[in-house]
Amino acid sequence: MEVSYADVEGAARRLEGVARRTPVLRSQTVDELTGASVHFKCENFQRMGAFKFRGAYNALAQLAPEEQRRGVIAFSSGNHAQAVALAGRMLGVRATIVMPSDAPRVKLEATRGYGAEIVTYDPATGSREAIARELGAQHGFTVIPPFDHPHVIAGQGTAAKELIEETGPLDLLLVPCGGGGLLSGCAVAAKHLAPSCKVIGVEPAGGDDATRSFRTRTLQTVANPQTIADGARTQSLGAITFSLVLHHVDDMLTVTDEELLARMFFLWERMKIVVEPTGALAACALLEGKVRAKGLRVGVVISGGNVDLGWAASRLAARPRA
Repeated sequence: MEVSYADVEGAARRLEGVARRTPVLRSQTVDELTGASVHFKCENFQRMGAFKFRGAYNALAQLAPEEQRRGVIAFSSGNHAQAVALAGRMLGVRATIVMPSDAPRVKLEATRGYGAEIVTYDPATGSREAIARELGAQHGFTVIPPFDHPHVIAGQGTAAKELIEETGPLDLLLVPCGGGGLLSGCAVAAKHLAPSCKVIGVEPAGGDDATRSFRTRTLQTVANPQTIADGARTQSLGAITFSLVLHHVDDMLTVTDEELLARMFFLWERMKIVVEPTGALAACALLEGKVRAKGLRVGVVISGGNVDLGWAASRLAARPRA
């Protein structure tokens, strides 16, 4: 189930006039700090606030009429949930979403607001995948996984396609990584459009399964990852994304929650954009100097902006004063 650049191009055609062509922002401060020419692809401005809309819409749009009539089921901590719910509403497809009981309130409410039926579970004892597949079998729903699906991956890859079309070839592309759908899709697009571009995935240190998988070339897992980057609390890469990451990605990096929180607020304060913790992963690696960027043309994917503002305000208030 390989994903090619032709699949990304097909997804781009389906998304044209539906998904937002999100802005590419620059920051003189960031350029001065890194010594690089940095281009931020801001998927926090995407419909429902994250890149996930691209893959969800591309997948639902390709369902057979009978599959659309029966409806779909997805499992997600929040952004894929919202994306499937919104895409389902736009396409007239009933959506049921399996979400952890501790998912951010803002994401639960938004998913319900888009018209989806929500089934919650305890992440300490339950398996979201198993619950979704059981309900899917009972009701005839088509399962739309959050990352390990060729149509989802191809849709996510359109973010890098748009970025490079706007900026021209890049030397380095940094992409957040949870289950690897965004990373693998963007790597497929980047390697086609800018073959010499180095693609690096960034994940939280508390959920470093993809980094360990990349290093050992054996699929690794982490049980119930503990990190503020809720969109990256995946237990492992998928079979499809793991293969694509090994083939197209050049390196993997991790950042700590402390680093991530500080750099998330840096983006809020300096670039005036609301970014969620997961969305700031790639920018954090750059700003923390974890990758050599001096003199390079760098692309950074900001993957989402669906942050719980109450939670963020409490963390902001607790920061040590200078």
